[in-house]
Amino acid sequence: MIPYVVVKKTSIYLDDELDRALALRAAEEGITKAELIRRSLAGVVMRPARPKPSVGILRSGRGDLARRDEQILDETGFGDWRSS
Repeated sequence: MIPYVVVKKTSIYLDDELDRALALRAAEEGITKAELIRRSLAGVVMRPARPKPSVGILRSGRGDLARRDEQILDETGFGDWRSS
């Protein structure tokens, strides 16, 4: 027996390419486009938000930050794609 789920109808606008890709993926998985959209959205909004990086510059109280900006950014790894 399939559990009863209450859903709310909404409308979204999709370009043709995305609509075709959704239809193809849904067919591959044996589900409707609506179910694929629901699962995709749930995967995005239900996972925990990633913490925002904090360099701490505004809270440091140091007066030499402008002169040391590159050093501080290097020390924290801010913007370094390899540290992600």
